[in-house]
Amino acid sequence: MAWSPVTETLESLNPFKGLIRQAEREGEPRPAIRHDWQTFEIVDLLQAPLFELLDEARAVNRRFHADGQVQLASLLSIKTGACPEDCKYCPQSAHYAKKTGLERESLLDVDDVLSKAKLAKDAGASRFCMGAAWRQVKDGPEFDKVLDMVRGVRDLEMEACVTLGMVTKDQADRLAEAGLTAYNHNLDTSPEFYEEIITTRTYEDRLETIANVRSAGVEVCSGGIIGMGETIEDRARLLQELATLDPHPESVPINALVPVPGTPLESQAKVEPLELVRMVATARILMPTSFVRLSAGREALNREAQILCFLAGANSIFYGEKLLTTANNDAADDRALIEEAGLRIKPTCSQ
Repeated sequence: MAWSPVTETLESLNPFKGLIRQAEREGEPRPAIRHDWQTFEIVDLLQAPLFELLDEARAVNRRFHADGQVQLASLLSIKTGACPEDCKYCPQSAHYAKKTGLERESLLDVDDVLSKAKLAKDAGASRFCMGAAWRQVKDGPEFDKVLDMVRGVRDLEMEACVTLGMVTKDQADRLAEAGLTAYNHNLDTSPEFYEEIITTRTYEDRLETIANVRSAGVEVCSGGIIGMGETIEDRARLLQELATLDPHPESVPINALVPVPGTPLESQAKVEPLELVRMVATARILMPTSFVRLSAGREALNREAQILCFLAGANSIFYGEKLLTTANNDAADDRALIEEAGLRIKPTCSQ
């Protein structure tokens, strides 16, 4: 990339300070990863000229993810609806059930979940994610069933991920003993904007669950949603919260709001595709080793916008017809797109 004032600005903000390209040329060790990002630095990255931002994100991605693999992750709702939380984006909230019409469903049987996991594996997924609409995990028969699901998914030689609401240290330890690969617990948005979206669970509650998961030795999957009425500073603060965790989350889902009729955010305008590209690129620069997962809202992107997200550093997608309760892209189209982009599907894991 030729020198310009913009390049100089990006290199002054980038933790690698332009050293990635030099290291690529000279075979030097990877630059150190930062955990001390400041809000203004991230705002500047989010607002940088698009081509300059993509150049920088692409350089980071090449350095840390040279294999060009994209992980396919399948997501299944194992217990749907009647959630006591009041997240304004979520049709599973009991607060909005009369308007959304979403009916409560009981926890699925273990055998049913594992049969769906096997189908996902046969379709190319290497990670199977299971979501239960709970505020927090309660010890008892239902949690024991979830532990059996985790064991079964791992027996299929797939990564197992769950999102169950808040967990205690003891519960996180039990999930780890069952073989859980990762626990998803999104921060959703910035600490400052959070109470505009959720009032039934605090930001500190979310951070405590992440700490409990980390202490159990389970990987952290944590990201957020854009398009809920937040400012660019809120987006920067969300990324800052994630990028100052040490270590960084192993997985960072980037979601664009899917406005659902009956929820308080039903009238929000859809996110412009390039805003999602910018979030992906900035997340890649801030958290070089993480899987940046292109998540909800991908259905609204055309093929070109999705390829831009891959170019910007996205290296995982959720795969299958649904993301919990919202529609997702066609599986065959996803595989064709990955192939046309010159990328490879990450194989299933071995235990």
